[in-house]
Amino acid sequence: MIWSQKPNLEQLNKLSQNTLCEHLGMVFTDIGDDFIVAKMPVDQRTKQPLGLLHGGASVALAESLGSIASAFCVDAAKKMPVGVEINANHLKSAVSGFVIGKVTPQRLGKNIHVWNIEIHNDKTELICVSRLTVMIIDKK
Repeated sequence: MIWSQKPNLEQLNKLSQNTLCEHLGMVFTDIGDDFIVAKMPVDQRTKQPLGLLHGGASVALAESLGSIASAFCVDAAKKMPVGVEINANHLKSAVSGFVIGKVTPQRLGKNIHVWNIEIHNDKTELICVSRLTVMIIDKK
């Protein structure tokens, strides 16, 4: 298990209140020993003008998953995660339904975490793959 403090779904969804996560309709749906899953609707909040899922919404889902995962891998009283780099490959479009993101660790070092995030549509087709690098810094 990778968690310093294992999160629970109620806790994760409460953390999202009054944030971009809530605004985009993200809901955390599953937690395992080394992963977190969240879903996000493909609707007026997350589509671009041509009616497709906005790539930035996929990136917001990916970064939210990785950053929150990092937060539960460190001593939250002393450390906090900050994203330093993210990339995303948009592989397929989505026009309705939900997309589901799953974050898993690539490397969890003392100062740097690297996360892999796969985003699928509700037919389990791969929509986006992303990698997030998070720096772990001291809380001030």
